[in-house]
Amino acid sequence: MSGLAFTKMHGLGNDFVVVDGRVHPATLSEVQYRAVGDRRRGVGYDQFLTILPARNGGTAYMAIHNPDGTEAQACGNGTRCVAAVLMGETGQSEVAIETIAGRLICTDAGDGRVTVDMGPANLDWRAIPLASDTDTLSVTVPEAGTFGPATAVNMGNPHAVFFVPDAEAVDLSTVGPRIEHSAVFPERANIEFVTVLARDRLRMRVWERSAGITQACGSGACAALVAAVRRGLTERRATVVLDGGPLEIFWRSDGHVEMTGPVATSFAGTLDDRLLAG
Repeated sequence: MSGLAFTKMHGLGNDFVVVDGRVHPATLSEVQYRAVGDRRRGVGYDQFLTILPARNGGTAYMAIHNPDGTEAQACGNGTRCVAAVLMGETGQSEVAIETIAGRLICTDAGDGRVTVDMGPANLDWRAIPLASDTDTLSVTVPEAGTFGPATAVNMGNPHAVFFVPDAEAVDLSTVGPRIEHSAVFPERANIEFVTVLARDRLRMRVWERSAGITQACGSGACAALVAAVRRGLTERRATVVLDGGPLEIFWRSDGHVEMTGPVATSFAGTLDDRLLAG
């Protein structure tokens, strides 16, 4: 682990520490993930992404960890960042990234943007998962209070989408963790508050499971569009405006959801042994 190299990347401010574990082992303990994720004493990140050798014929495998050290199933913006790294090293315009939630096909969309096929939106209550047999279009969450029912979507990870008159007015830091930990969601959930601006434009703010408030959430943007279409609020293609900027989302007729947006590299460095000493 001595001098472990990393790259700091982001997609619309949703930021990541990216480590290439294909050559040198890069398995951290939960204590080490938390130390690196500390924004005052470490590097800070929304997710820690480790590039590993492919397991099932893809270009590479991507492991995802939250700042608290827990493993995450999906990360749309992070997938686009890792795709940009793999495209840069291979010269290919399309790569296949394996994750715990499945294989994601990513393509170069030009102008520093990457498109990722996030796979099909899963709308079955068991897949979210919910605590009991419930129509995922309208899920009652006691902790949500006056925000009304949520629309639940699984995009490789669980999401609860609430439609509100003004997403800007929601006190995310208070209601986000309360709803995330509701007994309705036995594996917790990512919480999105969405305002419909037009048939092709949504405003979304997000509380990410285990990460808190983030500037953007790719899987959350996908879930927001799916939920909006199910409620008859938008078309199947729309711009989702997050705190960090816009993502283009398309819910295809075959059920797959495509997300397109920019990626950027902030800086590179090495993790000091004293930080990893935990």
